[in-house]
Parts: sequence; structure tokens; C-alpha cells
Amino acid sequence: MLVGGGSMSLLLAVDVGNTNIVMGVFDVSKGVGGGLLHSWRLATSRERTADEYGLSTLALLRHADLEASAIKHMVVSSVVPPLHPVLEAWARVYFKLEPLWIEPGIRSGLKIAIENPAELGADRLVNAVAGVAKYGAPLIAVDFGTATSFDVVSAAGEFLGGLITPGLKISAEALFQRASRLPRIEITEPERLVGRNTVQAMQSGLFYGYVGLVDGILARLLADMPQAAVVATGGLGRVITPASKYIQHLEPDLTLEGLRILWLKNRGGKKA
Repeated sequence: MLVGGGSMSLLLAVDVGNTNIVMGVFDVSKGVGGGLLHSWRLATSRERTADEYGLSTLALLRHADLEASAIKHMVVSSVVPPLHPVLEAWARVYFKLEPLWIEPGIRSGLKIAIENPAELGADRLVNAVAGVAKYGAPLIAVDFGTATSFDVVSAAGEFLGGLITPGLKISAEALFQRASRLPRIEITEPERLVGRNTVQAMQSGLFYGYVGLVDGILARLLADMPQAAVVATGGLGRVITPASKYIQHLEPDLTLEGLRILWLKNRGGKKA
């Protein structure tokens, strides 16, 4: 039986990355207490039409026994500008909504202390907002996406900036493409440090090499900000976090939670 009738009011939160689109549905009928009901991950495609995104979303909602008519609000962060008009049409045609876009100047509760705030990726701001809401400041948020970003918030609530490195999948893909005799492998923690065959050697090199990159950066950041909480999110966060010396918290839904918080801040936090 589909749910969503009556007084239920749902917020659809959408984070558009270069590799994946992550969507989550929150029940905001009761304001700030609305929890995440369901979340999904789709492949990002610049060729997909508004109708294709719309039908995919309707199917996911139906599978979760949620009525599309219960989606009363939408908030979107995106780092893929060519998809913006497609997503605008998707929201308008399938949900009769104008989404709230996470853009420069949006109320976040953080002071943006970087040189050009217009350059700040929406996903980075969203992660920082959610991390501070849950763990306080100072904070270091690590997002394992297409790129891996390290974002830093001071004890005074200033978004100071961060570091951006190639993501683990990008690094692995470069190895596969440039070394024709090396096979594609699953990115996972290996059974042993020293590989006894080519696949094991590649798994160990990619995994521990990337853990070394992550912990090397975090060690330097924490030397300057030793009280900072370190929170990880993103698709490969679950792979790297257990092997890291410095990541304290893993929050797979950090970005979606940040979108919910920003929607509340910019809609007055009133009962939906």
C-alpha cells in the first residue's frame, strides 16, 4: 500500500555529483524532527532526459511505498551545471515544484572565509553544515566521491577551505588505462600487505596508498587543529574509514542530512 496521503509532507533531497546522483526522502511534516525515510543512488548521465529521471524517481518511490504526490518540497545541490535545466524540468513536470538550489549566498550558519565564495562546491558546503550540526566545530569533513575533498571548519564556525585530490576510483582508472597488462580489480582492503600475485599487489598498492594519502593529509590538518572532529562520507568512505588512523565518524547520509538542514534554514524552519 502506498503511503503519503493525509498530512504527510515529504522533502526530496537531491545531491548531483559527477559520478552519482544521491536522493533521499525526509518526512518534514513535524519540522526539524523529520528523519530520512529512504535513499537511493543513480548513475549521473548528462544524456538522460527529464522524463528518464522522472520515471526512474517515480519507480523508486513506488518501490518504497511512497506516493509521489506527498513530495511537497525539493532541495538540490549539484556540481554538474549542464544538468540544471534537466533537473528543473524534472522537478516541475513530475512534482510540480520549484526546487531550492544550494547556491552562493544561501543561509548556512557558517561564515565562508575562502577567497571566492562563488567557487565553493555545493556538496562541500552541505557536508560542512551537516558535520558541524552533528559533531560541532572545529570539523574536518572528508568526502570520498569522484574527487576526495577535505573541508575544514574552524572552532568559530568559519569555513576555511580545504584540499581536493583525485578520488580512489580515478586513481585506479588511470592505472588501468596507462598499464595495459594490469587488469581491472575490485577496490577493497586486501588480505595482506605484500601481494603474492598481480591482482593482490594492485589491491594493496591502491588501498594502502590511498589510506596513506588520506591519513597524511589528516595528520597535517590535525596538527594545526587537534580538537577537530573528523567525519567521512561518500561512496568509498566505508572502504577507507576502517583503515584510517584519524577518521572518527562515518556518515553515509551526511550530504542528504546537510540538504535537509539547509532547506529548513532557508524555509524558516517552520512546520511543513
